[in-house]
Amino acid sequence: MPSDLSPIDKAKFVAAKRAAQMVERGMRVGLGTGSTAVWLVRCLGEMVREGGLDFKAVPTSSQTAALAREVGIDVITLEEAKWLDLTIDGADEFDGQFDLIKGGGGAHLQEKIVATASDRMVVIADAGKAVETLGAFPLPVEVIPFGWQATQALVEETLTSMDVLGRETVLRLKGDAPFRTDEGNHILDLHLKRIGNARQLAVALNQIPGVVENGLFIGICDQVIVGYGDGRTEVRDVDKGTIETGRLEFVESDNLFADLSD
Repeated sequence: MPSDLSPIDKAKFVAAKRAAQMVERGMRVGLGTGSTAVWLVRCLGEMVREGGLDFKAVPTSSQTAALAREVGIDVITLEEAKWLDLTIDGADEFDGQFDLIKGGGGAHLQEKIVATASDRMVVIADAGKAVETLGAFPLPVEVIPFGWQATQALVEETLTSMDVLGRETVLRLKGDAPFRTDEGNHILDLHLKRIGNARQLAVALNQIPGVVENGLFIGICDQVIVGYGDGRTEVRDVDKGTIETGRLEFVESDNLFADLSD
């Protein structure tokens, strides 16, 4: 069991713990992918095992599905669920309008499908993910392997007419080979530095032949739960324009942390 988590990990944990409290018996819940979502899945697994929480989960990646089953969560497919009450996921960046960049883990296609098939999307993040303008984090664009170089050239050409600060595009690698998504596709990471009009860019990218989906989530997120290293949380609501503050005591549970390395 780790004895000294970093402030960022503590922030991710308290955000995930607060979001887990939103899950109620009988719900159908989308589970995101990434480091913060791992905390969420572990928190929910503990609630299932120790509190008897009964809900159905639709994971957004094979990685999340494996962990959810491991901790005792009832996993179903989106086809079986048909529609979800809630999706909880992390983000690589979020701005003041709750628009997001996602896909650092390469799962943004499934994440976007699941999020848009939900009544609500809640994002969990540490405070460092908040930005004034999207774009510092590379924007992932999923492309099919066939002709990916031609698709890359079309993406680069499209960027010349977009309000962005940088235009470098890089094929994501895993070791010496191209990274493969769960669907078997490649990812181009766009180093844009600043995105002036995220909605325009999202539409333009998805019109390019060979592009499957981009990592811009525009107008999808309903709430953001921001965690801090000292246990504070903020629940920010886009529709109400409110910020609900709270604090969670950080307690290292054997059940939650036992298989995590230092």
